Amino acid sequence: MSPVRTMLRTHSVALRAMLVFTAILGIAYPGAILLAGLAVPAAANGSLVKDAGGAVVGSSLLAQSFSDADGKPLPGWFQPRPSAGGWDAMASGGTNLGPENPDLISAITQRRDAGATTPDALTASGSGLDPDISPENALSQVPAVAAARGLDEGTVRNLVTSMIRPRDLGFLGDERVNVLELNLALQALAH
Repeated sequence: MSPVRTMLRTHSVALRAMLVFTAILGIAYPGAILLAGLAVPAAANGSLVKDAGGAVVGSSLLAQSFSDADGKPLPGWFQPRPSAGGWDAMASGGTNLGPENPDLISAITQRRDAGATTPDALTASGSGLDPDISPENALSQVPAVAAARGLDEGTVRNLVTSMIRPRDLGFLGDERVNVLELNLALQALAH
């Protein structure tokens, strides 16, 4: 075989391989991902949560603050876990403070003095954006939320209990309560 013929054959094989992989990786794979996204539109669009009027108020996957401009918790609202990044998705991350770090100990002491009692109310999540709290944390907030809203504690407690999500697949993770969804249900209850 001549060198020119060998070179043409090599280039022909390379061109065919490029066309096949372009079709697979540039068209078929993105198309399959698009179809998978269309099959679960809520998740593919950011798991957006809407209020009763249809306005987007957040995502069920990201925590948000229920505090005033000074960072003080707003009375009458359930509070998420503390956040090292101020619930800013662009500043996601933990404090990376070790268990004996004086700053972490001070933060936990301040939270305990403010009335927090459960572990997830005392410590920030690893991402700082965890949208869920433990049922114990939510139930510990019931008296303050009910008092601030002038609601019966039993009614608010029943609301929290109805919002508890079970473990995924019955054994993965822990039971949890989504704070944004709970606060929206609380707002609907008050109206």
